[in-house]
Amino acid sequence: MIMTKQDYLLYLTADRIALGETRISPRWFGDEIWKFQRLLRKAEYLKNCKSGLFWQLYYQYVQFKRHYLGIFLGLSIPLNVFGPGLSIVHYGTVIVNSGAVVGANCRIHGCVNIGSQAGNVTQAPVIGDNVYIGPGAKLFGTIKIADGIAIGANAVVNKSFFERNITIAGMPARKISERGAGEYVIDALAAAKLQVASA
Repeated sequence: MIMTKQDYLLYLTADRIALGETRISPRWFGDEIWKFQRLLRKAEYLKNCKSGLFWQLYYQYVQFKRHYLGIFLGLSIPLNVFGPGLSIVHYGTVIVNSGAVVGANCRIHGCVNIGSQAGNVTQAPVIGDNVYIGPGAKLFGTIKIADGIAIGANAVVNKSFFERNITIAGMPARKISERGAGEYVIDALAAAKLQVASA
């Protein structure tokens, strides 16, 4: 969670690296996903770290921009859910419950739903670091997903997986391979720490 300005800069850098961007800031036209992620991080920083009337008004402005860009992109992602190094691969419906907790270096595709257990809006998945979530995957309930897991396209994950660095897929999901998410996920957080430290 972003709790200081240093955290904010680290998250911005890690997200940029995870998205494969080499520029310092998004282009005027295009780069909408990157713009959304930057607004997400700015809103998190303002909510968690700033107080006072001016900052609250600025926070509302940033939230307004993030909300409408999210509608355009099909992204419903609440604040303070994803760790640094988030990579949203492309436009498309991504719905995430505000009770979910997702670690660093998550790569997520379109048509993904990370939801709560039926009847309880706060009981949502806890997902580790370096996790790849394929197109159309559905994760719901009070489940835990270990570090380094690759979740296949259209998987329905309704139980916990504690073994690291495996691939799960199917409806319901089950382990299908010993290969994890390593080839799909960039360790953007480690690279960002080096860049921020040397800046």
